[in-house]
Formats: sequence, structure tokens, C-alpha cells
Amino acid sequence: MTPFTILTIIVIYFGLLILISNVISKKDHSNDAFFKANKNSKWYLVAFGMIGTALSGVTFISVPGEVGSPNGEQFKYFQFVLGNAIGFIIVATVLLPLYYRMNLTSIYEYMEKRLGHYSYKAAASIFLLSRTIGSAFRLYLVVIVLQRYVFDYYNVPFSFTVLISLGLIFAYTYKGGLKTIIITDTLQTLFLVSSVFFTIYFICDSLDYNAVQAFEAIKESNYSKIFFFDDFIGSRYHFVKQVLGGIFVTIAMVGLDQDLMQKNLSCKNIGEAQKNMFSFTAIFVVINLFFLSVGALLYLYAGKNGIEVPLDTITGKPRTDLLFPEIAFHHLTLIPSIVFLLGLTAATFATTDSALTALTTSFCVDFLGMDKAENANKPNIVRTRHLVHISFSLLMFLVIIIFNEINDASVVSMIFKIASYTYGPLLGLYAFGLFVKSRDVRDKLVPFICVLAPALTFYLSQHSKVFFGNYVFDSELIIINGFITFLLLLAISRKRKIA
Repeated sequence: MTPFTILTIIVIYFGLLILISNVISKKDHSNDAFFKANKNSKWYLVAFGMIGTALSGVTFISVPGEVGSPNGEQFKYFQFVLGNAIGFIIVATVLLPLYYRMNLTSIYEYMEKRLGHYSYKAAASIFLLSRTIGSAFRLYLVVIVLQRYVFDYYNVPFSFTVLISLGLIFAYTYKGGLKTIIITDTLQTLFLVSSVFFTIYFICDSLDYNAVQAFEAIKESNYSKIFFFDDFIGSRYHFVKQVLGGIFVTIAMVGLDQDLMQKNLSCKNIGEAQKNMFSFTAIFVVINLFFLSVGALLYLYAGKNGIEVPLDTITGKPRTDLLFPEIAFHHLTLIPSIVFLLGLTAATFATTDSALTALTTSFCVDFLGMDKAENANKPNIVRTRHLVHISFSLLMFLVIIIFNEINDASVVSMIFKIASYTYGPLLGLYAFGLFVKSRDVRDKLVPFICVLAPALTFYLSQHSKVFFGNYVFDSELIIINGFITFLLLLAISRKRKIA
């Protein structure tokens, strides 16, 4: 598959998205359409479209790549996915009813009503920081692939590749926002899900496997171990750590995150929103199992054909993230290559477009008050929203450029590691707000708590072997962060006065 072919497919793909966006936003590009899709989204479209948003290019490339990691990760990620599923159910049954009952546009408005102004701004700021970094990292992974297999051929600088990618996303999201995203993400998820199944088919065909033989080959390989119960203290992969981490990362990164909740809040009522979440959960678990199966098949294919894991151009170390694109572009025929490219593009841009919309919504609502009745008819309010959208696109550009200079770890590991620090305070804030009804915090101190808790968490993680008898933290670190935040909030709280 030549660089020109790849580039042509990408241009056609984004041309289609921009066309859809223009058709949808032509009739209505108001703030209500941008922020809430006029509260008229179909739950089944939201459920299906959320798959693309939740998975991203990280799942598409890094998860299959880590199956054969030298660290021996195999299918251990599925333990984390099981925790995700439990977390999704908790979000659907606990948090969604709260948000609908309060009729929120931004979910962080709850903080203002429960804890106060500064707590509200702190929660919204945590989201803006967390989602900007997380989405930039996800986009970074795909930009690396495009750079390596397309733009290096034309001597295009990495920074320009990033700028082009973000410019294309901006082009089809800045007018219609969430109303556009609901439709475009449904289309992109269709490409993503189809590519997973077609990829499995093409690799099995290359290996001369039928479905039963493929299942047996994966089962008997060195890549398919799912459950890890050995060495709870010293292993990052232990079942309990992974499941607990999956539960609380999901509650924080989904239930307390404006991005995915914004889509849920666009449904007509809580019943439809919950149907969306339950359907989404079932599909999410199955799709991730297929992604892991793709990983095992890729390593079986690489072993049979003598294909080495590509090396990082900067560090010279094996880069498991690049095995999938290496095989798809250089060792399979044209059709499988196109299928891979469409799946990768859909997975990544369905995540980034949604994130940019959510970041714009949060800033416009939480800091500019655009959902307030007194601001609804202000002149140039839509133009201001466009400027905010551009600003977050540029901010994401800067984060990707910085990360490209310092990255030395697998992107999937880096994302969840950073999420443990940035989303942890949100867990603590919401836990206090929901479960400690008899006390109020000293509101002005809350932003300091949200900085201090991650700092203490980082210190504990760096010295965990000394403090806790060789204990090694992994995904469950977010629980520690949230718990520290909760304790510090208790420490600065006082008994609620009864009027």
C-alpha cells in the first residue's frame, strides 16, 4: 500500500465526514445543538457511536501490540475490561439518574450546587486538563503511524502532520458539535467494528485457519492467558488490581467525564440513556475480546513469516504499537490494508472529535456560562464558541508536540497512568458530595486539595516497595488518589449548619 493510496483514502474519508457535518449543521448550529444535540438523540445511535469514542486508536493498535509484549502481558487487559463493565453499570445506575434529575448540561454543575463555586471550577479544570492530555496522547499514536507510513515519504514535518489532523477534525465539528458527532461517530464506529472482524478474517485466511482453528491456535499459543492470580504484592497484572482499577478508572473517565456523559445527556430521558449504557457495555466487552484476539493472531502471523516488531525511530527499542500497521501496510494485500486504515482512522478521530466537542462545551458552560438564560442572546456568542473550539485544537497540538519529545513508554500504559493522577481528585470530590451529606467543605481550599492529593499519590507510588513491603501499584492507583482526596476533604470540612 503506497503512501499516495493511504493519503487518498484519508482525504475521501474526511471529505465524507465534512459533507455529513455541513448537511446536519446547515439547519441548526446553535449552542443547544452543539452542547446537547437538542436533547433528541436516539439511544441506539448514541450506544453504537460511543464504542468508537471509548475505544480509540490506542485500543486499535496498542492493545493488540501489548499481547506479545516482552513483559508477558498476554490477555491481561481483559481483566481491566471486566472492571470497566462493572464501572459502566455503576455509572448507569448511580450517576446518570443524578445528572438527569438535575437537568445538567455540564456534569460539573453538580459540584457548584453541592460543594460550592471553587469546587465546581476545580472539577471542571481537572476535566479540561485530563481530557486534553488523554485525547492528545490518543491522537499522537495515530499521527505517528501516519507520519511513519505516509508523510515521511513526502518529507512533511511531524508538527505539520499533527496540524493537518486537528484541522480536519475542527472542520467537521466546529459548527454542529454534539449533534454532528452523534451521526459521524456512528459511521466511524461502523468502520471500526467492521475492520476488527475483517482483520481477523484476512489474517486467518493468510494463516490458513478457519474459525475453529483460529480459536484453538490462540488458545494454545503463549499469548492468551487472561487471569493472573500470582504475586498480589509484586505483580501489576494481578486480577484484583486490574478489576478494581478498571472499575474506578471507568467511573472517573466515563461517569465523571463530560465527554462520554455529554452523549448520554443528549438522550430524551433517563430510561433511554440507561438502555444506551447497558447496550454499550455488552458491545464494549465483546469488541475488546476481539481486539486481543487480533493481537494474538498478529504475533502468530509475525512468527510464521519472520516479521520483527518495528523499532522506535528515536529510542531504537521495539515498539509493539507499530506491529499492527507494519503487518497491515507491508505484509497483507491492498484490501486488508484499506480495512486497517479505515478502522484506525475511525477509532482515533471518533475519540478526538468527541473530546474537542466536550472540552469546548465544558469551558463555554463552566467558565463562560453560555447555558445561563441571561447569556443566551448575547451578540457573537456562537463566534465565541468557535474561538474556544480553535483554542482547544491548538492546545492539543502543543501537547502532542511536547509528548513526542519526551515519550518513552507504550501509549496505552501512559494514558492510564496519567489518568490515575488527573482523574483521581474527581473520584474524591464526587464521593464526598454523594456520601457525606452532613458536612460542607471549606470551598476555597478545594483547588489546593486537588493538587495536593495527586502529589501525595505520586510520592506513595514511587516509594510503595519501601512503605508497603514490595507492593507495586498499577491501575488501582486511581483509588488511592481518590481516597486521599476524600480524606483531605473530610479534614477541611465542617458540620453543616441547619437553618
